[in-house]
Amino acid sequence: MRQKLIVILPVMFAAILTWMLYRIFMDVPDELNQGAVFRIIYFHLPAALTSFLGYYVAMGFGIMYLVKKDLRYDAIAAPINEVSTAFALVTLITGSIWGRIIWGIWWTWDPRLTSYFICLLMYGSYFMLRRAIDEPNQRATLSAVLSIFAALDIVIVWKSIEWWPTQHPQPVLSIRNGGGMAPGMEAPIYWNILAMTLLATALVLIRMRQEKMKREIDAMRRYAHAV
Repeated sequence: MRQKLIVILPVMFAAILTWMLYRIFMDVPDELNQGAVFRIIYFHLPAALTSFLGYYVAMGFGIMYLVKKDLRYDAIAAPINEVSTAFALVTLITGSIWGRIIWGIWWTWDPRLTSYFICLLMYGSYFMLRRAIDEPNQRATLSAVLSIFAALDIVIVWKSIEWWPTQHPQPVLSIRNGGGMAPGMEAPIYWNILAMTLLATALVLIRMRQEKMKREIDAMRRYAHAV
């Protein structure tokens, strides 16, 4: 079943993305003040929300490991954090492109950007920690604790534009206070969130499979050396 999902999910992602690309560039009008560059939001925001979702799912598996001490939960949490960080990088890159065009600068230490950058640094330390510790249970325990603290920073990222309104645009989705877009312009965002979630799930399954194969190869090597 997992092997089938690795094939099916990317196909579903490609189908939805193709449909949304048509809608975004053919149906959605230019924004009044930003013009065509406004369309970056259809990739920037879904990538950000996909990373948030992944980080919290990974935190959940980290908590489950701390409770049950089952390394299978750690084996799931780690690839989810890897894929989520990839989407977080996409978020920062697309945001920087938008900022360069609209603000005239690639980066500013705005509270939203700064808190998101700190979040990335915390997950960077998560991956460094995993490389530095060989003992599986110690690595899993410390990784789970760090994952929990890093995920808590996402609350600050999410609320930063409400707590410290500065350069970053205010909420645009109608599900948030102060947000609100025309339904025809907002719908592609949700479809792209679905598409990116499907892609992220497929990437996690691929990474889990790779790590499983790596563990099996390592086990065979240890057995061969023992013999």
